[in-house]
Amino acid sequence: MLDQHRDWFKKVEIKIANIFAIFPITPNQYTAISIIFALVCAYQLFVGGYWLALAFFVLAAGMDFVDGAVARKKNLSSPRGAYWDTVADRYVEVILLFGMLFVGLPDLYLPGFAWVFLALFGSIMTTYAKAAAKEKGLLDVELKGGLMSRGERLIFLVAILVFLNYSKIFAIHLFVLLSILVNITALQRIAKALSGK
Repeated sequence: MLDQHRDWFKKVEIKIANIFAIFPITPNQYTAISIIFALVCAYQLFVGGYWLALAFFVLAAGMDFVDGAVARKKNLSSPRGAYWDTVADRYVEVILLFGMLFVGLPDLYLPGFAWVFLALFGSIMTTYAKAAAKEKGLLDVELKGGLMSRGERLIFLVAILVFLNYSKIFAIHLFVLLSILVNITALQRIAKALSGK
């Protein structure tokens, strides 16, 4: 849903761009930095440093906002940059979810790792449904929307990392909800693409 309301964040984007555009770092380099932060996040999950994992994931997610803001501010937006940004977004999400496999989430109807897999699967299918609809020419505009676009997924993942610091039981409940909602989102996008609307 948030992906359809980027205008809500325009003022914040301008402020962010003004801050980060002064550094001699290209938008594509900011994108690469997001992957590095995600790797540190996954390592912290592996060693049990959940607060640091949260901090580095917030930094990784923040770089996703920074790279686009800086690209627009410096007039460096390009199809290659947009492509790299999209690919890096998937890496950041997958790296975090990979790290979650080592947390030892408790079972809730299914083993904890199964919910991590289902969240990953739904996230990938949400993105793939969008890409495939465009590739196959099913829609004239980019396929967006659904319950859990990237912005909502990031918010959920941040919440999971926060709860992980207090209770793995709370964290797994959020993971179950995330897993269900991202797969519903994928189905929403598939249905939208097939209906041609």
